Amino acid sequence: MGLDTPNKKPHDRLAELLSEDMGGVNALIRERMASKHAPRIPEVTAHLVEAGGKRLRPLLTLASARLCGYQGPFHVHLAATVEFIHTATLLHDDVVDESSQRRGRPTANLLWDNKSSVLVGDYLFARSFQLMVEPGNLRVLNILSNAAATIAEGEVLQLTAAQDLKTTEEIYLQVVRGKTAALFSAATEVGGVIAGVPEEQVQALFTYGDALGIAFQIADDLLDYQGDSSATGKNVGDDFRERKLTLPLIKAVARASDEERAFWVRTIEKGDQRDGDLEHALELLNTHAALEDTRSDALAWAEKAKDAMAELPQSELRDLLIDLAYFVVARLY
Repeated sequence: MGLDTPNKKPHDRLAELLSEDMGGVNALIRERMASKHAPRIPEVTAHLVEAGGKRLRPLLTLASARLCGYQGPFHVHLAATVEFIHTATLLHDDVVDESSQRRGRPTANLLWDNKSSVLVGDYLFARSFQLMVEPGNLRVLNILSNAAATIAEGEVLQLTAAQDLKTTEEIYLQVVRGKTAALFSAATEVGGVIAGVPEEQVQALFTYGDALGIAFQIADDLLDYQGDSSATGKNVGDDFRERKLTLPLIKAVARASDEERAFWVRTIEKGDQRDGDLEHALELLNTHAALEDTRSDALAWAEKAKDAMAELPQSELRDLLIDLAYFVVARLY
């Protein structure tokens, strides 16, 4: 294994291998996002659900359950639950961030309004709880309901940490575990729980999902400063312009001279940004090896995800999950 990936992306190969299960998930999502009394609910939901996303999180649940030998029907319910939680958080995030575009399309809050986005997000959260109850497994309910609370907690923490130069790498990791990794780790962990595998394997699936989610978010934050905008859908430096204190900036601020720190106070804390500031920020990130060290951190988390898979039985699915961990950081090379 390594950073070289086959021509077809790992999540596409996962989707092919699990296409029958995923068909069941999509059918269940369409059924449960319906509303007899409020037609705006399926309109808003369909706009996001049908937007052509990778469906990575539900795929992780299906893959984990199948990897553990699960033969019952409820992995489909849990995968749909995970996707509903994810979609609800996207609806809410776009309102909080005042976003106008997601995946290259106008956001729901732009097409409808903030009220519709928030209320439909609430509806999807409620639907997700209805779905997660159906397997009748209290531990699954505990894992997914905790994840929903952790996601909200991470988003609130980010509100206070995003523009505070005192934010440390530990706080950043706490935010990332909340807003991204919590749902990844819940998605993989419940697959093992529903399959009834030994505790070591359930823990390994949790560790894999947690590490994958962290690697995924660190890579995203790094790509903001060095990615190809046509591939990422974001302009280089969007996080800087939005004054988001992500890992590359946290590393640069920690190593800054007094003069450099004054620059970060002006541009990030006070929001006084001028022509040439982004270029100077990129120069400082390179001067202090912040981008290089962030890339090393992402790779270390991908390695941790790979190592966790050693507890699981050898199979094509296991290999694909390992490939996926490398793929999220292969984008950085």
